[in-house]
Amino acid sequence: MEDEHVMEALGRTKVVVRDGKVVEVGKPMIRTCPLAERFEEPVHELTEESIRKNIENRIRKVGMFTKERVVLSDKDFVPFGASEMISFGIKQNILDGAVIVCDGAGTVVTSNPLMVQGIGGRMSGLIKTTPIPEVIDAIERNGGVVLDKKTALIDQVRGVELAYRRGLSRIAVTITNPEEGEAIRSRHPDAMIFATHLTGISKEKAERLVKVCDLLTGCASKWVREIAGEKALLQAGSSIPVFAITENGRALVINKIKGINAQILVKLQRLPYQGDRHPEPLI
Repeated sequence: MEDEHVMEALGRTKVVVRDGKVVEVGKPMIRTCPLAERFEEPVHELTEESIRKNIENRIRKVGMFTKERVVLSDKDFVPFGASEMISFGIKQNILDGAVIVCDGAGTVVTSNPLMVQGIGGRMSGLIKTTPIPEVIDAIERNGGVVLDKKTALIDQVRGVELAYRRGLSRIAVTITNPEEGEAIRSRHPDAMIFATHLTGISKEKAERLVKVCDLLTGCASKWVREIAGEKALLQAGSSIPVFAITENGRALVINKIKGINAQILVKLQRLPYQGDRHPEPLI
């Protein structure tokens, strides 16, 4: 099987990696992103070259798409990112485990909060991946379960089924499209569904996601910000907002706020709230 990994990163830009080398970078859908400007190596303008350098930096620093992949971390990159929130939920016994996606492994079930952050903290929208035995071994050594070790299949619906079969009941799962969310919600009403990587999605898909998700990231999506913002019980952040749609989602955000050792502003505000900075353009 050819070693090939396809992801969408930084403005939903298609990136293809083969044998640890970036071989293709598409055209970014947006020009700037406040989150990218806060990276360890900031990206101030999204271009094919700056995105290539960012992915090469991830390969160099954490071994993404290679056998050197770091799968454990206790470092938060943003206060309300999906991996940060889910990892926190497991640490605080709010959640039993998570269904996430890892390069070189595909869909992964884990109850290890360090694995949730180690894998998810650097991960963008992974579209396709192929198995890397060393990565799968590292996941299994640290308590994770790979859905399909032979193909590194990405299937969050089947991942949730696997989690429940393994005795986990309070599950968080990351998704990127409404089809996944609808299938999971219909079978497991109590699952906590966190939609990520939503830049450029249609109005119709945003409406469907809001109906089935507990939490959604605003990314650079004008539709998620508008539709989720109107329905949200709580918004965390403004430049890249996270919208809590359900009571369970709001409770997780509030508990995360309690664990932040920093000054925090709490304000009653009509949502969505948009601060001075956001991705350009919103699409």
